[in-house]
Parts: sequence; structure tokens; C-alpha cells
Amino acid sequence: LDHVVYGRQAVVVSIDPQRVYVEKPDDAAAAAAGYTVVKAPVPNADGKQYCWYQATVKGGREARDIDAVQLAQACEELGAGELMINCINADGQGSGFELGLIQAVMDAVTIPVIASSGAGAPEHFTTAFNATPVQAALAAGMFHRKEVTIAEVKGHMAAAGVPVRG
Repeated sequence: LDHVVYGRQAVVVSIDPQRVYVEKPDDAAAAAAGYTVVKAPVPNADGKQYCWYQATVKGGREARDIDAVQLAQACEELGAGELMINCINADGQGSGFELGLIQAVMDAVTIPVIASSGAGAPEHFTTAFNATPVQAALAAGMFHRKEVTIAEVKGHMAAAGVPVRG
């Protein structure tokens, strides 16, 4: 194995952003910083319906002044082969993947993207694959807690016409 060579596809970078709500899609401060603003899946307590996604570190405990799309582009430029996008707000919620975020990242990079965080039901996978060009989707908690089986997810996707491996 000391002669094994790994390609760039073997380098997967995980990006853990959180929503930062703004008043409108053309928010001046977000635009000036180069942030990508999208419609949020849910409004915040103040009723704001748009957000950009701020990159975080340490499992979402520390924010950084760069948005997820900018970070995704930088990771691609540095040679990452794939990106895994874990929205901190959606993690463990079981309400579905953060599709606006996934689409924004996919629009900005050419490498494969893995949707992560938020899955709680088989239809969340089907929706992710039908609503975005995402190449893969990941879940953990719902499988660990035995709420849903992998076979159920694959069966739902196949029944909905989404191609699935074995």
C-alpha cells in the first residue's frame, strides 16, 4: 500500500455553515461582502425570509467571516475533490436538507457535492436528488436511531424514479 496514489476525489472537505438572516435578497451589506443570499427554508423569529450561509468551525461554535459559497470555491481552487455541506441549523432536525444552500454551492463549483444534515425521512433524499443536481446525500442520526433503514431510503428513491445503486 505504500505505492497507492489517491486522486483529488479522495479529498473531501466538509463545510459547516449557519444561516445569517437578512431583510431582502439584494441586501447591500451581503452583496458588498460577496455573500450569496438565498431564500431561507424557514423564516427567523423576526420574519426575515432570506439568508446567507456563514462558515463555522468547531462544530458550529465559532463563526468565520466568509460564506459557504466563497469557501466552497476556495476549497475547489485548492484541489478538493468533493464537498460535504452540513448546515448547522438543519443538523439533527429531520426536516430535510438545506436545498437553497446546496443549490448555491453547486452553482458555484464544478466538483461533486454531498448534501448532509437534516434528513429525517426517505423522501428527503428523493427531494434532494430531484430538486438539485447534488451527487450524493448523507444521513447518520436517522439510521443510528433506527428510525429509517437504508433499504427504505433506496426503495423510496427507486419508486420515485431516482437512480440508486444496489
